[in-house]
Amino acid sequence: MNDDAAKARTAKKSDLGVRAASAVVMIAVAGLAIWLGGLVFTAFAAAVALGVLWEWNRLAGKIAQSGVARVLWLLGGIVYVGVAVAALVLLREFDRGMLLVGSVIALVAAIDIGAYAAGRTFGGPKIAPSISPSKTWAGLIGAAIAASLVFIFILAPLVDTRFMRGLGVLVAGGIATAVIAQVGDFFESWMKRRAGVKDSSQLIPGHGGLFDRVDGLLAVLFVGVVVHLGMFL
Repeated sequence: MNDDAAKARTAKKSDLGVRAASAVVMIAVAGLAIWLGGLVFTAFAAAVALGVLWEWNRLAGKIAQSGVARVLWLLGGIVYVGVAVAALVLLREFDRGMLLVGSVIALVAAIDIGAYAAGRTFGGPKIAPSISPSKTWAGLIGAAIAASLVFIFILAPLVDTRFMRGLGVLVAGGIATAVIAQVGDFFESWMKRRAGVKDSSQLIPGHGGLFDRVDGLLAVLFVGVVVHLGMFL
């Protein structure tokens, strides 16, 4: 038993090193692309989109029961991923686009960190254990608090519009964004459960696939586009 425990601890330490190294590389590559902007960022975003669509199609192929269903899944993935990534590319072209893109990514990262910290600290009832056993209501509250802080201290000063004023509006925006990001996470978890896999792929050492890393970001961007269009229709 002691040997098994020691092996398990060694494996965890080894996995932690791989995860850390992969995270550094991902942050460096994404950060450089965001900083350079233009064609470099567009090419980077397109590469990520194609990678996610490849993983989406692999999962859908295990979920769909017919050729028609597979086509519908593929079309849905193209719309979902395409709209979200196009929104990110468009944001980079705005005035202070580098800060906008960085802020959106920081927002979703804060949601993940807040959810993880609160969930591990307080535990408590699960939201949907049959889909994602690790997600708790405490984690969702932590995610909402983290998102609200980003709205108040980062996004509000950066995006000074009449839609981003007032503490109540900013907190509501943070809560809504946290819920949307978590729904995106649950949706990908549901796809993986239906497909019978742990990760969307093994593309990123120690982290699984691209879809695993950007599930919440895709949901936030996609819903953001839909809401934005709905306000002007």
